[in-house]
Amino acid sequence: MPAAQLNILCRRAAALEENLENMRPDKQKVVDEVWDDGRIEGFLHKAPRGDEDPDYSVLLTAYRAMRPEDFQRFLAMYVAAGRDPAARSRGGQTLRETIAGHRRADVFRQLLADAGG
Repeated sequence: MPAAQLNILCRRAAALEENLENMRPDKQKVVDEVWDDGRIEGFLHKAPRGDEDPDYSVLLTAYRAMRPEDFQRFLAMYVAAGRDPAARSRGGQTLRETIAGHRRADVFRQLLADAGG
């Protein structure tokens, strides 16, 4: 890597570090937050992104936001609502196919397969 690029990266890293140090101390990181049924069910009513299939868009949004145990509860609600767990993206992929290469997606892929996706 050229020295100029390395210098830019070092400056960016230093700026990020400074921003982290200046974060408000009252803004605590939330870990193991409880997701109640109402919050999970709210994902069923999310508007689709762009011209994406609404069922696929909802699945993708839930996958990105939820832990596996919450996603499992979501899928039960999703299927009970008559939504399609095998919905396809504009590119023709199911969510299970879309996330196939993701490092921590195995549990999610199995949950989708169990739900018919």
